[in-house]
Amino acid sequence: MPGCNVCGDRGIYIVAGTAVPCNCMRQRALGNRLKTAQLTESMRRQTFARFQLHYYSQEQADGGRSYREIAQLALGAAHAFVERVKAGPTAEGLLFTGRVGTGKTFLACCIANALLEAGVQVLFLVVPDYLDRIRSTYDLERPEYTELDLTEAAKWAPVLIMDDLGAHHYTEWGRQKLYSLVNHRLNHQLPLVVTTNVSLEDLEEYLGERTTSRLFQMCRPYRLLTDVDIRISRRLGPETA
Repeated sequence: MPGCNVCGDRGIYIVAGTAVPCNCMRQRALGNRLKTAQLTESMRRQTFARFQLHYYSQEQADGGRSYREIAQLALGAAHAFVERVKAGPTAEGLLFTGRVGTGKTFLACCIANALLEAGVQVLFLVVPDYLDRIRSTYDLERPEYTELDLTEAAKWAPVLIMDDLGAHHYTEWGRQKLYSLVNHRLNHQLPLVVTTNVSLEDLEEYLGERTTSRLFQMCRPYRLLTDVDIRISRRLGPETA
């Protein structure tokens, strides 16, 4: 039995003698992009419509802006990035910094979901998991995927999101893998979105000078600040996301 009762899985249907693309093809293509993007089910629910500014207080940060105003700037930058990518090739990316629970990953997921819905392929990498998957290829006689499979996918993804970069004690091996990835994307003018809970001032300590320099060249930094971990606030307060 066909899965689509409109086109019978042919991808088109006829209206007044004209072939019309069926919506099932768009949904199938979106499903393929989602699979490639490596977003979890919970990440799929993290969209711009669910990004809640009320978690950011009116407390003043250095520079005179409130936490909420700073979050609004980051949110605006995320929207603008999506529109730039949709309009055509762009090299300038984003770097979201802030401690745990300030909404960095949520905002990165908002970007990923908006681009996937618009037909742009995204790859979402949690950096520690990415390095672990590379290491795992060394230990298996016949691995499901090779190191080259993993690194080439990350290097050439139309849009790459690197989540949780930074506060880990990387070995020289790990630093080199990250440098190779970031440097490749810089050289080929491919956009990058990064989240880290390390301050801009301390990033070099964890990543090294070469990788940090290239990140600053590629990405415009935005800081997110909250009084309380947003994940905890959601648990304690009414459901809003």
